Amino acid sequence: MESSRQSGLGKSTLVNTLFKSQVSRKASSWNREEKIPKTVEIKAIGHVIEEGGVKMKLTVIDTPGFGDQINNENCWEPIEKYINEQYEKFLKEEVNIARKKRIPDTRVHCCLYFISPTGHSLRPLDLEFMKHLSKVVNIIPVIAKADTMTLEEKSEFKQRVRKELEVNGIEFYPQKEFDEDLEDKTENDKIRQESMPFAVVGSDKEYQVNGKRVLGRKTPWGIIEVENLNHCEFALLRDFVIRTHLQDLKEVTHNIHYETYRAKRLNDNGGLPPGEGLLGTVLPPVPAIPCPTAE
Repeated sequence: MESSRQSGLGKSTLVNTLFKSQVSRKASSWNREEKIPKTVEIKAIGHVIEEGGVKMKLTVIDTPGFGDQINNENCWEPIEKYINEQYEKFLKEEVNIARKKRIPDTRVHCCLYFISPTGHSLRPLDLEFMKHLSKVVNIIPVIAKADTMTLEEKSEFKQRVRKELEVNGIEFYPQKEFDEDLEDKTENDKIRQESMPFAVVGSDKEYQVNGKRVLGRKTPWGIIEVENLNHCEFALLRDFVIRTHLQDLKEVTHNIHYETYRAKRLNDNGGLPPGEGLLGTVLPPVPAIPCPTAE
């Protein structure tokens, strides 16, 4: 999974909350004394999460430096390059005559794109990034620090974001054309028309609320509970990514995004190291290979 956003949107805190583990804050934010990277960096952080007693390995790719430059032209290119490099890695393993029974899968199955809670329009950078990256990875738009908006502002902003994405021809996950049946379409239509983009609040601090310890943010008017659906949509995002749509994210990556890359490479004349040419090679079908692995 990849996360992209401008600094200061609370991305590290949200990821810490999402996977109940600590992502280095230093990797994604800078104080006045620290130098902002001149280019977008790519940092991979491994996690082990547990769902229903099963442990799963998962990698989060952070992109410090994205959107922080004076000139952000084409700043998505290092991210797109990284995603394609993982497809290339998988492809090389796949066409190897003595390939492994289980190919190591470092492909990016999902990109959380963090949107600043301005309440206004999306920035040109937001639109350009999602337009380019939605062609190679599953994009899930997320409104960061949603507690800075009133309920009315949040609802209006979500509608505005959905409309702008539609007008600009940007498809976010779950994509309409990949709905497999009526049940899928009904469920995903509700997500596309009501939930997206998820408006979230992240916090790795615990507070006592009604005798229970909860993750939340303390404000002058009370505690904003991260996992309380009346306060924000963090729980919906977590369930969506880790539980209900985890397998589908992997299948869409393998069957659509990776296959698109694979077909293009097979049609290219050259491009691989000597002795690894692909033209004329007949490849057997490969089943979807999950990213997280049960231990």
